[in-house]
Amino acid sequence: MDFKKIDINNFDFNPFTKIGKTWMLVTSGDSKNSNTMTASWGGFGVLWGKNVAFTFIRPQRYTKKFIDSNESFSLSFFDDSYKNTLSYLGTVSGKDEDKIQKSGLNICYIDDVPTFKEANLVIICKKLYAQDFKPDCFIKNSLDEKWYENKDYHTMYISEITDMYIK
Repeated sequence: MDFKKIDINNFDFNPFTKIGKTWMLVTSGDSKNSNTMTASWGGFGVLWGKNVAFTFIRPQRYTKKFIDSNESFSLSFFDDSYKNTLSYLGTVSGKDEDKIQKSGLNICYIDDVPTFKEANLVIICKKLYAQDFKPDCFIKNSLDEKWYENKDYHTMYISEITDMYIK
């Protein structure tokens, strides 16, 4: 494997472009069964004295059951040449087909957590907290109306960043 572990304190990137523009794959599972989904919502910060990632997953996403049943997951980032692949992985369900195999990406494992050989940045996350969004918690009700017409509220996961790897 070509990944090199790096110190998070020495790594600098822009989460607004990394997540919002180039997207990431959220992947969880084990050596028998894994799934991934493309995400363009999320963030990073410090909470409870830990470096954390904020990840948001809707209840109907097949990947959610993998996140819920495993302690850890990966956030994988790719260069721009994988944009079409990430688009495909964000629109097709792993429940309906083996989308990972069809995508042409190759699963590998770092600390028993699935990720992809083609990624250029991998962040390993260990879940700390999960909570579903609630309609009565919106201060700006137009957000609820715009993003949750079907009332399929995201679960927010706050996870400790345990390790980061680059190529």
